[in-house]
Amino acid sequence: MIILDTCTFIWDALSHPKLTKKAKEHILLAEQMEQLLICDITLWEVAMLVKKKRLTIASTAKKFSQLALLARNIKVLPITTEIAELSVSFDHAINQDPAGRLIAATALINKASIVTADQNLRNSKRLKTIW
Repeated sequence: MIILDTCTFIWDALSHPKLTKKAKEHILLAEQMEQLLICDITLWEVAMLVKKKRLTIASTAKKFSQLALLARNIKVLPITTEIAELSVSFDHAINQDPAGRLIAATALINKASIVTADQNLRNSKRLKTIW
């Protein structure tokens, strides 16, 4: 089971060259096994990036996310009380970004790896990451 962080979700949908070969391979394998996931906070982050014009797309954030989810049969995991509590208990080494902390907590609770370019997440000894 793997969770795509927000950048990976976007880069995969746009076939961005920043996505590594290893990341692409793991995404394809997880997709075939129907174990490709994102956190619900990723949908919010996409909407915010579009609103702030930090992500320029030809459609709305809603349409972009819907198409990306359908294209790979990605499941969206909700924030649970357990995930929320764990996300605020991390020390500063994990990540200061609330969305990154929620993604990390979701991965730990679900025993999943995170596909991420985020160096803070990749440096964490608590998380299994792919890049």
